Amino acid sequence: MNRVERESFLKSFLLFFTSLSLLIATLFYINFTKEVQTLDEKLLSEMRVCSFDLKCVQFHIDFIEHKSEKLYSLYKDDNGLSSYYPIPGSTKNIMLLRLDNDKYNEEINQLKSDNIWKFSAVLAIVFVLSILFSIYALYPLRNALLLTQEFIKDILHDFNTPLSTLRLNSSMLKREIGENEKVDRIEQSVANVLSLQKHLRSYLQNHDMHKEEFNLKTILKEQVYLLEKNYTDINFSIDAKDIKLLTNKEAFARIVSNILTNAAKYNKKNGFVKVVYEQSNKTLNVIDSGKGIKNPKKIFDRFYKEQDRGIGIGLHIVKKLCDELSININVKSELENGTTFSLELSKLTLR
Repeated sequence: MNRVERESFLKSFLLFFTSLSLLIATLFYINFTKEVQTLDEKLLSEMRVCSFDLKCVQFHIDFIEHKSEKLYSLYKDDNGLSSYYPIPGSTKNIMLLRLDNDKYNEEINQLKSDNIWKFSAVLAIVFVLSILFSIYALYPLRNALLLTQEFIKDILHDFNTPLSTLRLNSSMLKREIGENEKVDRIEQSVANVLSLQKHLRSYLQNHDMHKEEFNLKTILKEQVYLLEKNYTDINFSIDAKDIKLLTNKEAFARIVSNILTNAAKYNKKNGFVKVVYEQSNKTLNVIDSGKGIKNPKKIFDRFYKEQDRGIGIGLHIVKKLCDELSININVKSELENGTTFSLELSKLTLR
């Protein structure tokens, strides 16, 4: 199961199991209350019989002066159960029958024990049924996800031919007419589509199932090296030691690449991008001197963007990848003063 399927399974299971458990618990409580009531009626009936023949060992028999006690009724107090009955030929005194609280509690505890065992058995059956129900409910979602993924993969594959043609023809056109702003825009658009294609391919893969050990500093150097050629006016710097990580290397590289690309793309002229790893809290910070973000809380929303460039899906994919790799990502930004992305790598760090 991938993350979405696990989340759907757990929610379905918890909803079904919790609902049925509460319903069954309520029914058992009502049933237990009725059983206690039935026990009280049974004891009262036994007391009545005992008041006639006095042949009972579980009740204490006493004679008291009749005041305001109601006859043939059951009373409960801290001492146990009691009931009052008339004495033939006497109007002044009445008979008191009492059941000790310890004996009464034994009866109640036996009822509780029986109900708990029954409730546990029913709960176990509900637990199994909840699992089966959740698995059954998961099939349509799984099929829909598989169809969607296959469709996206086919579309991405079909992108290759027209994109290759565009890149080839734009390069030939550039050699014929030289540097041209319109051709540059075409190449940039093609580059954006290729970047989106890589993001989608990376996102569709099951990253948490393909972990490997690699060096954090090496990944950072590789990504910075690729960007320095395209952003010659930006000063890149790396402050990180040789830290070993255990996770999906391609997905992690995609996260770092996207954040660094945005830091450079939306930076100021002659600005900087600093990559700093804090050993104390095992956090990787990407700090830039760019334009800043108006609504940092929205940047991970799908299709949200504050600039004309891009389509607003890159950081959404970054957030999804971070969730898959158990990376907690945070962002702090101030307009015209830059942005800081923080990646908490404590769950990935080996040493």
